Amino acid sequence: MKITADTNLLVRAVVQDDQHQAQLAAELLREAELIAVPLPVLCEFVWVLRRVYGFTNHDCIAAIETLAASPPVVLDRPCVEAGLAMLAADGDFADGVIAHSGRWLGGEVLASFDRKAAELLKAQGQPTLLLNGPAATARFSP
Repeated sequence: MKITADTNLLVRAVVQDDQHQAQLAAELLREAELIAVPLPVLCEFVWVLRRVYGFTNHDCIAAIETLAASPPVVLDRPCVEAGLAMLAADGDFADGVIAHSGRWLGGEVLASFDRKAAELLKAQGQPTLLLNGPAATARFSP
C-alpha cells in the first residue's frame, strides 16, 4: 500500500505514548510500499515533539533523519535539509522549510519580523529582510 503519513501517525510511532496506536502505526509503516511525508506534516511533527513531548532539537533531527533514511519514505529532501539546518542552528524547522520553499518558488529574500529566524538564515548565507519596530522599517541583509 502507498500511504501519506499524517502527523499523528508519525508521533505515535516515535513517542509510543499509546500502546495500541503505536503498534498500529509501526505495523503500517513497516508494511507500506511507499510513505509520502508532506512538509506540513514534518513541521507539525517537530512542533508537537518539541512543545508537547519536550524533545530537543537534536532529538527531532535524529527522528527526521531516521525517517528519511527509510527506503519507502518519500519527501522533499532539499527542503527537509533546510529545515534540519535551522534546527541544528537552534532555530525552527519550519523557518528553514519556509525559506527554502520561498526560494524554490522564486523569492529572492525572506521577509520576516522574526529576528532570530532572519539572523540564523543570514548566517547560512541566505538574504533576509528583517522588518522591525512599530513603523516596520526594513533592514535588508544580503
